[in-house]
This record gives sequence, structure tokens and C-alpha cells, in this order.
Amino acid sequence: MKIPESELIINGDGSAFHIHIRPDQLADRVILVGDPGRVAMFKPILDEIEYEGQSREFAWVTGLKKGVRLTVLSHGIGPDNIDIVMTELDALANIDFKTREVKPEHRTLHIVRLGTCGAIQPEIPLGSFILSHYSVGFDGLMNWYAHRERITNEEMEQSFMKHVGWAYGLPVPYFVHASQKMIDHFADSTVRGMTIAAPGFYGPQGRVVRQQLAMPNMLEDIESWRFGDWKITNFEMEGSALAGMAAQLGHEAVTVCCAIAHRYLKDANTDYKPRVAQLVNLVVDKMVSLEI
Repeated sequence: MKIPESELIINGDGSAFHIHIRPDQLADRVILVGDPGRVAMFKPILDEIEYEGQSREFAWVTGLKKGVRLTVLSHGIGPDNIDIVMTELDALANIDFKTREVKPEHRTLHIVRLGTCGAIQPEIPLGSFILSHYSVGFDGLMNWYAHRERITNEEMEQSFMKHVGWAYGLPVPYFVHASQKMIDHFADSTVRGMTIAAPGFYGPQGRVVRQQLAMPNMLEDIESWRFGDWKITNFEMEGSALAGMAAQLGHEAVTVCCAIAHRYLKDANTDYKPRVAQLVNLVVDKMVSLEI
């Protein structure tokens, strides 16, 4: 069955509508970053640059490192952008852009999202690299897709909502486990994390500036929740959408973030770029050594 033009828009140059990448320009190993400016950090690390481009917040480069092909792509801020990026990356991999039909053989992408976050547990120091074994979606994105129950943990969801007194009208949160293959590959260099992905930077992450919160004790309740030996470790804004969409589309994905703020200790590191640069090098090395 052909996918209609209205459902999957393909640009005149044969590239995906938003991210402006053609199928031949996409590597099997993909590194996602939020900030378009962060893509430039990868260029000096690559041995050779094959392609690069930018459209809106979607900057990208595909190149070689030690003979291994990598694509680095920025996605901007928020789970809505992950919906765009993951749908178009999967289309590039698994839909024939000439016939508009799904390819008979599935191509699996291996994806890591590199970002920054705020830690909420006292024992996690600033600068830690937190790997999201579980992502907790406050965004509601996966609720729009069928069969989200196949990739989520209902027991965790019910326990969490009861503990924090989940407010009426908020999207039902979802708990998604990241790719075990990617977790195993990155675990030795990171802190085990259970990460909330919020649909905003302020209220959805418990920050109060001028507007009051629907759940006034949100931070304290989230920090104190436990499910076996699991606890919430940090906040960011995209990991749940990535983990959920990757799981449903058949890709291997995980998020790793550098903790640049500490919500529990009320502290932040504004000079975090050197530490993020270390994470960039770590992620490149790990993706190059990944067996696929």
C-alpha cells in the first residue's frame, strides 16, 4: 500500500520534509542532540564529512570516524520534535521514497540522544552522565499511538500516579524501558537513571516563577517515590518520546544526559560546556565501537 503524499511529505530533492535528509545520507548509527549549534562540536571529531545540512532547528552531518559511518542530527526542544524526527528517520530507513511503500526488510537504526538534564537525587553529583534506563513521559505523546501498553510498564505508572497525587487533566504518564542493547553498551561509563521527560522547562519540571503548580509538592513527591530499587533520577524533555517511538518502530535507542543542574541541592553549573564536550567524545567512541 502506498503512503499518500499528505501523510509523508517528501521534498523535491528526495529528502524527508522537516529534517531534509535523503535516504542515502542516513547512517545506521545516529546521534541526536537538542541544540543545532551542538552539531558543530562533532565535525572536528569526524575523520571525514560526507554530507551536511540544516532546515530550521534540524541541523545535521553525516561522516566517518575510524571507518564507521555516523549521522548527527539536532532535534530542537520538546517531545513534539521527537515525533517529527523519529517518524522521518524511520521513513528514511524503512520506506521506499520512490514507490512510497514499506520496504520488505526492516532496517534497524541505533540511536543515542545526548543532552543535558537536572538531577533530583542528592547522591548524584553535578556533571554526572545519567543514562535513562527508563524514561517517564509527562508529555502524553505515546498516548496518541495505538498499543502503547505493549511498550510501557503499567504497574510503575499506577504506583507513581498514586504516590504523587497525579492531578486531574494532566496527560497520563508512561514508563518506557530503553533499548537493553544500548544500555549494556553505555552502562560502564554512566549512572543508572530513571528520567522524567517533561513537555516544558518550567511548570512541568516543578519550577515556580509566577504561576503556581497543579501539584504543589511535585518535586518532593517525585524524589521520594520508589518502585523496588528504582527511583526518579533526573528531568529532561525528550527521552520518553524517543524511547517509546523507537520501541514501537523497531529501533535501538537510549538517552544519556549530563547533569548541569541539581534540583534537590538548588544548584547549577553554568560553565557546563567542557563537561558536555567530554560526553560528546564518549558518545562518539561508544557509537563507533557498537556492534550492529
